[in-house]
Amino acid sequence: MAAKTGRSKSTPTKENGVRVEEGLSLFKSDKFDADAYVQSKCSINEKDIKQLCSYLLDLKKASAEEMRRSVYANYPAFIRTSKEISDLEGELSSIRNLLSTQATLIHGLANGVNIDHDKVSDDGSPANGVLNFEDNDLSDLEKWAAEYPDQLDALLAERRVDEALAAFDEGEILISQANENHALTSSLLSSLRFAIAERKQKLADQLAKAACQPSTRGGELRSAITALKRLGDGPRAHTVLLDAHFQRYQYNMQSLRPSSTSYGGAYTAALSQLVFSAISQASSDSLGIFGKEPAYSSELVTWATKQTEAFSLLVKRHALASSAAAGGLRAAAECAQIALGHCSLLEARGLSLCPVLLKHFKPIVEQALEANLKRIEENTAAMAAADDWVLTNPPAGSRHASTAFQNKLTSSAHRFNLMVQDFFEDVGPLLSMQLGSKALEGPFRVFNSYVDVLVRALPGSMEEEEANFEGFGNKIVQMAETEAQQLALLANASLLADELLPRAAMKLAPLDQTSQRTDDLRRPSDRQNRNPEQREWKRRLLSTVDKLKDAFCRQHALDLIFTEEGDSHLSADMYINMDGNGDDVDWFPSLIFQELYAKLNRMASLAADMFEGRERFATSLLMRLTETVILWLSGDQSFWDDIEEGPRPLGPLGLRQLYLDMRFVICFASQGRYLSRNLNRGTNEIITKAVAAFSATGLDPYSELPEDDWFNEICLDGMERLSGKAKGNNGEVHSPTASLSAQSVSSARSHGSY
Repeated sequence: MAAKTGRSKSTPTKENGVRVEEGLSLFKSDKFDADAYVQSKCSINEKDIKQLCSYLLDLKKASAEEMRRSVYANYPAFIRTSKEISDLEGELSSIRNLLSTQATLIHGLANGVNIDHDKVSDDGSPANGVLNFEDNDLSDLEKWAAEYPDQLDALLAERRVDEALAAFDEGEILISQANENHALTSSLLSSLRFAIAERKQKLADQLAKAACQPSTRGGELRSAITALKRLGDGPRAHTVLLDAHFQRYQYNMQSLRPSSTSYGGAYTAALSQLVFSAISQASSDSLGIFGKEPAYSSELVTWATKQTEAFSLLVKRHALASSAAAGGLRAAAECAQIALGHCSLLEARGLSLCPVLLKHFKPIVEQALEANLKRIEENTAAMAAADDWVLTNPPAGSRHASTAFQNKLTSSAHRFNLMVQDFFEDVGPLLSMQLGSKALEGPFRVFNSYVDVLVRALPGSMEEEEANFEGFGNKIVQMAETEAQQLALLANASLLADELLPRAAMKLAPLDQTSQRTDDLRRPSDRQNRNPEQREWKRRLLSTVDKLKDAFCRQHALDLIFTEEGDSHLSADMYINMDGNGDDVDWFPSLIFQELYAKLNRMASLAADMFEGRERFATSLLMRLTETVILWLSGDQSFWDDIEEGPRPLGPLGLRQLYLDMRFVICFASQGRYLSRNLNRGTNEIITKAVAAFSATGLDPYSELPEDDWFNEICLDGMERLSGKAKGNNGEVHSPTASLSAQSVSSARSHGSY
């Protein structure tokens, strides 16, 4: 997991820890009864079992992640301490050698012997400090002692390392035996020990120098490091091993020169191959030569982390930075994926370095993500400025034109859908970077902005809502003048939110679910039922569409209620004045409700083609429009002030006309199958208020109202005349709204919704 950067970003980690602690509290209780717990869970159904399994898996992942975070939080301190202990052990070894040499010098001086190897003693000892006796006065051991330093010098000069190491071992054994048997004088023993120490240091320097040469191959390097370790300086040998691998890959990098015209992915692939191959080989050599000793393992991890940090900075500078600044999410994602792919191969060797890469790559990939989302906003806004709001199939040659999901959208929606599809394809491989929430939140944000553009395309909404839109910078948008164009706006939003965007978001599913994608392509809702995050995301998308739906219904309701001059088609006078003109009344629904019915019929006919397969959305739209008109009338205080407290009271004819209008609305809404609770409640409130106002005059309202059959007959006759459709055998009028609703019910039944 990537290390969280910044103080403010540490909060999710704490919250995750709290949630894990709460989830485990049940099992920590002293009163926990395992049998009772299992028994309580055995009574649940299959769906609940799946949810429980999903919950337990999430809890397991969260617990593992919390443990991993805790380990990495303390790991640098552990490595630092181990390194310091290793260095301290090396210093103690050097101190012991120094004290031994000083003791030898003091002991030699106490015996009156000069052990300075650059001077010759009075009795003829050579410069190397070994006494020089006549051959006939020397034993075999003394002869060996006289020749031993020269033998070592010859082996070192000829770089015969293995023989020199064997000679060191042989000399130390003989010196130990001679010391026990008192076969040599103490001054001679001290001289031999000094000669061995001096030549060991010389050989160690030769090996270290040779190991760091770029021309030194793998086998030669391992031999040199093994020899250096045998000399007794393990910490130095391990440090030299790591430095040798560093020098080698640095030498190989000289031929790798990025340029402004080079391909970032190719540069990243070549560089990561060099760096992580070097780390892998260094790990293999370290384990083979030094084993799993903690001090060396810690130094290896520290070194590998440092090299990974340096690699991250190079990739950021030469590949990621330019891609991110230009909004090139695909290029940035490819570079990050290549590097993470090489890095993840080291986990088999116990080196988990991906968090190091994530710490550096995640911010810049997020920058590319944001730049890409901004580009989607700008391009879609530019398309909306010239969109004719006519639904068409996907453009020929589009990568998505040949798929099974050829749904009609307008040009700007096609462009938006294509760019979001590409966005999810680019982000999908980067799930390991934990971009899940950002990968969903970003497209939701641009979709919300696109819906704002669609709202502004409705006539009359630009002036009203201008100050509230801050998403798309381009304020110019082509107006949707006709009802067909305005319904196309809703077709864009509903299809994107209900099908296309959720299906595209499936590309963010975990890899263990990819085998199910083919079966689930035609049922995006089924997949989201298994992913609570995406299910909530889809709910938010559909909630955003409601914003456009409300604006659409509000505009059409206002068009029905008010004239262009601002006068109302739905005033109290139209009912109050009926009792004063003395004319015979031709009972028929009021003009505004005739126009409402005609408008619903026109829209239903258009929606039958535009919302094919989504009839329920079209039905809910017509339902919302009818509700808007009725709820506006129910809440219009000036209307009811005139009815209840005006200079003239509501008479019997006005009451009957108002009652007829409400029954007409209920009749065509029932026949069209979009009668809702809100609509039913609104009409009942209107009738109740009208009856109460009439009763205040002292008259009995129910004596003035005919039977229900009278109202039903007029309503059915009005629907027949207005729609131009003949009644059926059962007396019902067949209209486009009924056809649309029937399709909706049929579709719902086929999907198991009823």
